[in-house]
Amino acid sequence: MKKSLVNHDGSKSKVLIGVGLRHQHFTEALTTPSNIDFVEVHSENFFAQGGASQQVLEQAGEKYDISLHSTAMGLGSAQGVPNQYLNKLRTLASASKPILMSDHACFSWSQLNGQQVHAGDLLPLAYSEQTLMVLAHNIDRVQQFLGRSLLVENLSAYIQYSHACMPETEFLVRLVELTGCKLLIDLNNIIVTANNLNEVDPLNFAKQWLLNIPEQVVGEIHLAGFTPVKQGDLVIDDHSQAVSSQGWQLYRSALNRFGKVPTLIEWDNNLPSWQSLLAEADKARDIAEQVFKIEHYSSIHPSVIGELTHE
Repeated sequence: MKKSLVNHDGSKSKVLIGVGLRHQHFTEALTTPSNIDFVEVHSENFFAQGGASQQVLEQAGEKYDISLHSTAMGLGSAQGVPNQYLNKLRTLASASKPILMSDHACFSWSQLNGQQVHAGDLLPLAYSEQTLMVLAHNIDRVQQFLGRSLLVENLSAYIQYSHACMPETEFLVRLVELTGCKLLIDLNNIIVTANNLNEVDPLNFAKQWLLNIPEQVVGEIHLAGFTPVKQGDLVIDDHSQAVSSQGWQLYRSALNRFGKVPTLIEWDNNLPSWQSLLAEADKARDIAEQVFKIEHYSSIHPSVIGELTHE
């Protein structure tokens, strides 16, 4: 049974904490107790009608709230998002009733020999007026088609376009203003970008990045880790490690700035055990409880609860 997302007085009780649900963890996720509020699935993995994948999603939806995270929409593509893709996504959303839907500020679709082709990856956008208008147009179309708002995620950077005319944060804020979407802030991506820009203090760079984002426009936070590399080598956002100490420090800053934002632990490569993944989610919950001073009365002795409630 799904957990209640509100306090007894009707107010939102906590930061919602979720994890990415991957094939290796299906059985344990569906059959064992857990202290998470939602699971995120990659939308495209569940586009097929019927079959085992749909059964898994239905069962997961009975136990957890669902977040649909797309990786192939290519929202910044000048070609636009194909209707066939959007029809599949809308059908999936209708069936799974997700609490969140998201994709990335990237492009993926193009033309080759007169045929529409997909790059199979999240390709970076130049932060220019032209790409902003393309991205905004596509997001507006998708949101109208789905009848709901999207969350748009920041990418990690591996190159810098010489013809970019604005910072990433300005680009994203203007996107929100143009479309009414909200942002999915991937904290690990900001740290990866800082490292790849050879910033002396990646954590300070990331904190300043957050300060350039208005408080009210963030709808979700992603936390992940990356494989450490030698100084000066390119860092890849491979989601193969636990959240770094810098990641946790940045998460505390993000909560202080943006409030009780739903938070997801991403781990896609070198997958840990289900229990290890849940332990990462518990760390996020502990930090949120410290930031917002949320008490876990159920684990406190009754006499102590009495003292707390009469202070």
